[in-house]
Amino acid sequence: MEDSIGVRSGALTFTTDFGTRDHYVGAMKGVVARVAPEVRVFDITHEVPHFDIAEGAFAIAQAYSYYPVGTVHVVVVDPGVGSARRPLAAAIDGHFFVAPDNGVLSQVLDGADGAEIRTIEMRHGLCQMSQTFHGRDLFAPTGAKLAGGMPFEGIGERVEDPIRLPPVAVSCGVGQVLHIDAFGNIVTSFGIHDLSDGAALAVAGKLVRSRSETYASAPAGELFMIAGSSGYIEVSLSCGSAAAAISAGVRAGDRVVISHSGSGVAGDSVQSASDIS
Repeated sequence: MEDSIGVRSGALTFTTDFGTRDHYVGAMKGVVARVAPEVRVFDITHEVPHFDIAEGAFAIAQAYSYYPVGTVHVVVVDPGVGSARRPLAAAIDGHFFVAPDNGVLSQVLDGADGAEIRTIEMRHGLCQMSQTFHGRDLFAPTGAKLAGGMPFEGIGERVEDPIRLPPVAVSCGVGQVLHIDAFGNIVTSFGIHDLSDGAALAVAGKLVRSRSETYASAPAGELFMIAGSSGYIEVSLSCGSAAAAISAGVRAGDRVVISHSGSGVAGDSVQSASDIS
């Protein structure tokens, strides 16, 4: 399937903060099966922290490019559902995205060339639409129609000013925590080339100096830095949770600082989990 924007792969993904306890994900999949039964549906994650737009932006940016060109990605982290926020469809790097206009596509848009973004007209949704579940009533049917070959130009009017989150950036040795995964690995905004030899990272006021190329080669019980699969430096703990070891309160958005001297950063140096109160 192809229109003037590009091919369709016949695949559709979901990324949400819904979890899997309730019926929400199943209802969205049912809509896709009804609207476009030939479309293959994949789950990227439904465990984005509730209402956390930045975490949703990270999740979809890390995963979408591993799907075939022409895949439609439905991203629903939507604390503003039912408000005046716009529903959007976007064509970016050969992929299609359906999401609320709240910044959840920010990381996908960062560095993208020639993105085309359109509002979604309500006629593409279900006939009966609630004000609390646009994932089911608008985003899922629109995504299904796109995956089934509906022309992208027919979605709605073009948008030139989508809402963007502040860019993920490193400035003067200061970055942030982007994500903490289920293993407790702390993903920072620093790339491998941001850290010179001998530099340490301060997370939640604690210094981490050790480095390892693999999880298995790191000494047991010792916090270390590693180049993670997302392309960012992570702080990890072999067979344990670095986040729990450093501070139960560390979370996405927290400041991370490069230290070259091992001094001038609040907190004691960290070499192993047993040293941390």
